[in-house]
Amino acid sequence: MIAMSALPLPTLVDALNYARSQGLARIDAQMLLLHTLGSPVHDRAWLLAHDTDALPVAASAAFQALCQRRAAGEPVAYLTGIKEFYGLPLHVDARVLDPRPDTEILVDWALEVLQTGTAPQVLDLGTGSGAIALALQHQRPDAQVLAVDASPDALTVAQANAQRLGLAVQFQQGHWLQGVSGLFDAIVSNPPYIASADPHLAALQHEPLQALASGPDGLDDIRQIVAQAPVHLRLGGWLLLEHGWDQAASVRALLAAAGLCEVQTRCDLAGTERCTGARRPLA
Repeated sequence: MIAMSALPLPTLVDALNYARSQGLARIDAQMLLLHTLGSPVHDRAWLLAHDTDALPVAASAAFQALCQRRAAGEPVAYLTGIKEFYGLPLHVDARVLDPRPDTEILVDWALEVLQTGTAPQVLDLGTGSGAIALALQHQRPDAQVLAVDASPDALTVAQANAQRLGLAVQFQQGHWLQGVSGLFDAIVSNPPYIASADPHLAALQHEPLQALASGPDGLDDIRQIVAQAPVHLRLGGWLLLEHGWDQAASVRALLAAAGLCEVQTRCDLAGTERCTGARRPLA
């Protein structure tokens, strides 16, 4: 709710200055203001050309309310209801994790390992908003993509995104690979990987905890996936996992112990070890 002392912000530039005074990043403020005005949230050039335009009183109040929620830690994606991932506009809310740009590295890698095959079978575990599965289906229309999540709420969000985008991803409720049948050319996952006592979880309080935390060392879910995945991979198929900044060595060890080969790690745009994968031996 807006504080009773909130005052109308006469112009768009006044609104952005207000947001800065609340500690908001400039890009966050611009996206929230564009959303308030009913404009595309990435059309920042329009704001620059109209910064002296008057801001209606109702829009002023709505914008200040959004700024206060953002200052309290609520993700911009939840406030606008939209997050772009791999060029796709996804509808997201507090039922699913806010998709991160770093996860696009996982999609890049999956597309790379699938590039030589036709009509590949792909499994996305813990799909959340459907971001990974939908990106892969969009890039590879010939693929048969199955997306699994334990949360009925998450599947509702993901299925709505698939329907709106016209992408033929199949969805199934389940805990990792339990209840999944068949063999896959690639199994991909961005599972929970934060230690349950990690102090950084406090800053993520608006996102679903079950999509973030995974036991004392953050690896409980990755261990389950690695234990279950090999028998669901075709010969030569890949298991690709996103993980925390300090978990690459542990994940490599788990993959090697599971009998997978060509174990390797990819870094995100900041140079942090972000995804680790391996393949089932050909023989």
